[in-house]
This record gives sequence, C-alpha cells and structure tokens, in this order.
Amino acid sequence: MPFAEGVSINRPSMFGGLNYAFWKIIMNILMVSIDMGIWDAVVNGHFVAMQVVKEETIKKSWSEWSESEKKKAQYDSIAKNIITSALNMDEFFRESQCNSAKEMWEILEVRHDDTDDVKRSRKHSLIQEYELFKMEPKENIADVQKRFTHIVNHLTGLMKVFDREELNIKVLK
Repeated sequence: MPFAEGVSINRPSMFGGLNYAFWKIIMNILMVSIDMGIWDAVVNGHFVAMQVVKEETIKKSWSEWSESEKKKAQYDSIAKNIITSALNMDEFFRESQCNSAKEMWEILEVRHDDTDDVKRSRKHSLIQEYELFKMEPKENIADVQKRFTHIVNHLTGLMKVFDREELNIKVLK
C-alpha cells in the first residue's frame, strides 16, 4: 500500500517510497495552499537575514531581525515539519539529519525521482498501452474509465499533452 493515510488539508499523504511523482505533487499543493513562502523555502532554501556593514554583507543577529524576516525564516521549519510528518519511519531517518527543507527535498528527488531514461521508457510503454487501449471482456464502464484515466494521468505526469477531443474519441472507440 503506497500511502497509509488519505490526502487531507491538515495532514499530508504518508510517503513510504512508492509513487513519488504523485506524492511530490500532493506535497507541493499542500505547502502552497498553506503559504507560498513555505514552498519557496523548499525550492530556494532557508532565509537568512543579511545586512551591509562597511561595504561587507554579513548575517544579522537574531535580535536585529524584523518581524517579516523572522516569518520568512520560519517557513523552512514549517516545510521541514510538513515533509517529516509525511514520511514513514525508514524515509524519516534518511532525512532527519538534513539542515533545511531544500536539502530534504533534494535528497528525496535524487532517491525517488526517476532518471530521464526511466521516464522515457515508461512514457513509451504507457503510449503503447494508450494506443492499444480497449475495453476488456467482462469489464464494466467504471473500470474502463478508471483504467483509462490512470494511463492518461501517468502520461500527463510525463509531459505528454492530450487534446480533449482526442481523449473523447479514444474512449468512444
């Protein structure tokens, strides 16, 4: 079972190593829905307030930070909390030594995101499955629609673009 919990606005899907592409999208949506600054911390790293002193840029001490700067710095901690809350125990221990949400995300990407060759191979396989798609004997309409949607969604995730009319014609055939 790839996810132990359902998707929730309060709790991210539990990730245990399977279906990373799906989990990654869910995590992005969750973080952005809470605050875009959280996702920014994942993508760009944690915020550190800086100041210029005698033409040299140096790190501000915490007591000199404005409320706005403190809020920006907090985004990284929130992102780390969201990510670690969504990992099973094995994944958690691999990520727990990271110093930032960006570092956690990059390690997950390297470990679970497929290489270009794997993506290309999967895309060709799914395109063939799409082209040969037909209703199986004793299969009901709901199962056909579910199987078709599964194929199309995976291809869309691999950057294959479909015209709505093309999809409708495919289903009708």
